[in-house]
Amino acid sequence: MKDSCVSIRSVSKKFGTMEILKNIDLEIQQGEIFGLLGPSGAGKTTLVKEIAGLEVPTSGEIEVFHERMPSLHLIEKLGYMAQSDALYMDLRAQENLEFFAALYGLKKKDRKQRIMEVMELVQLTGHLGKQVSNYSGGMKRRLSLAIALLHQPELLILDEPTVGIDPVLRKNVWEAFHLLKEEGKTLIVTTHVMDEAEKCDRLGLIREGQLIAVGTPEQLKQDTSSSSIEEAFLIYGGAS
Repeated sequence: MKDSCVSIRSVSKKFGTMEILKNIDLEIQQGEIFGLLGPSGAGKTTLVKEIAGLEVPTSGEIEVFHERMPSLHLIEKLGYMAQSDALYMDLRAQENLEFFAALYGLKKKDRKQRIMEVMELVQLTGHLGKQVSNYSGGMKRRLSLAIALLHQPELLILDEPTVGIDPVLRKNVWEAFHLLKEEGKTLIVTTHVMDEAEKCDRLGLIREGQLIAVGTPEQLKQDTSSSSIEEAFLIYGGAS
């Protein structure tokens, strides 16, 4: 059994009287691609924000690399890509990357090479000099992914990273995710796309703030005698 990278214990989250997460217990292993699958509003974004230390649970606790979150000095080990692109629209892509590279503490001599590596990965090297406000939605998503990868984090938390990206590039992005996994990185990916769910090592099915099942895609299908993850999700959801 691999070491646990993320431990989530009895985590609940309320905004006023609305309960967004309900008593979540989950272990995510080092070096796996873990998918959180569920419809919009299921609680996926809230949960990954708490793992990243950007929100605090109402009750329960989250540990990342055996340290309770939020933790400032773990920031350099985490890469986080939000659903909404946190980019400086009036700056060129190069300037955005330089800014975040400095923020992450990358040494000047390493920045140029690393910027080229991540932009090549997302196929944007020809657009480094372009102002981000002139990027398409899909290009902005790809730039956000490049920024999250800049400092080579040990844990990459990606909230619906391929929304707005064309199918061919989406395939390339997932191939890159598997290469990162081979390097020993851990990835947490939220999605509502069923074919992406199949590409994960394990899945957590989340519905109305509850974790209704956890397992490999094959296990989840076998346990429900389903031919697809979508069918398995509907069966687990109906039984919850």
